[in-house]
Amino acid sequence: MVRFTPSLDPGVADCRLERLIPSQLDPVPIQPDLERLRRMSLACAAFCPPPWPAPGLCPTPEIHYQSELWFPLAFVRPIFNRFQRAALSCPTPPAAGVFRDALSWAGVAALLPALLSACTTPARLLQRLVADSEARRNYLFWSGMPKRFYGGAMDRYPEQTAVIRRWLEQRPTGEQPVRCLDAACGDGAATYGLARLLLEYGVTPEGFRVEGWTVDPLEVWAAAHAAFPHDPMRQGTFREWAAPVFAGGAEQCLSFRQADLLALPPERQRFELILCNGLLGGPIINQPGEIRQVVENLAHLLGPGGVLLAADSFHGGWKQKCPHHEVQALFTSAGLAPFAAGAGVGGLKR
Repeated sequence: MVRFTPSLDPGVADCRLERLIPSQLDPVPIQPDLERLRRMSLACAAFCPPPWPAPGLCPTPEIHYQSELWFPLAFVRPIFNRFQRAALSCPTPPAAGVFRDALSWAGVAALLPALLSACTTPARLLQRLVADSEARRNYLFWSGMPKRFYGGAMDRYPEQTAVIRRWLEQRPTGEQPVRCLDAACGDGAATYGLARLLLEYGVTPEGFRVEGWTVDPLEVWAAAHAAFPHDPMRQGTFREWAAPVFAGGAEQCLSFRQADLLALPPERQRFELILCNGLLGGPIINQPGEIRQVVENLAHLLGPGGVLLAADSFHGGWKQKCPHHEVQALFTSAGLAPFAAGAGVGGLKR
């Protein structure tokens, strides 16, 4: 299990990253896959008409079609999944990776970051990733933490933040320490947001504990170090957001860890406030049995009178597949009294 306390020390960050993505990679097991991709690239170069896949290209249906003819994702995707398993010391979740939602190799190539802009075929990309440790690390973060999931404002759910502010205002000041959990924390923006709010309301660093849990070890590292190797602009914005936490000496009151919310952790502590945003009923946890299991596990982690808040501002029709009333029914069956909570659903443990 990966678990880190926040630190902006580059040496600490590099040491921890080496544990997750070793700089040395054995190329021998990857050579057969690389040779297959090279043969495909030669055939494409000889017979496929332009335009060819490239960063910045807006693929048309015809380009997607041609790309699938020469580089079918059913063949290419497993190769890069095998590479990812070889490159990481601990696995990322199966849902991670830019190949998951791509329509074709052209769709992947169109989004390649600047460092990999010359890798216009799967063979070139894999060869570069095997040979270059910096490119390999940038690719793994770019692939596993795409901008469509992690871009935009740091306070992604301002209506929910207003609910948390009211909760803090009504909470008896003598009750400490405050224990909060950001379940499915992603890059940790909401985790730092909780710490900022607690400091704003006069809770001293010694008086609270905030944890961020995610199943992806790369997210654990990125959150703990406010670092995005593949996106320097995002890193700068994120560090500005997290700065009050470090300035207030509260970083030691935060921790980020790898945790699967489908499995009840052997933790004995209970939390007063749990956030679970962008997970229940969305593209990651959407099967009825899985949603129920996560809700029950989170309810178990709440102390008496604790609050669970779940934002579900999903796109792509996901909310229609799991509307508010279904989530509220699951909250009720888990022993929570549901209530409206801004961007989603809230539940109070009886």
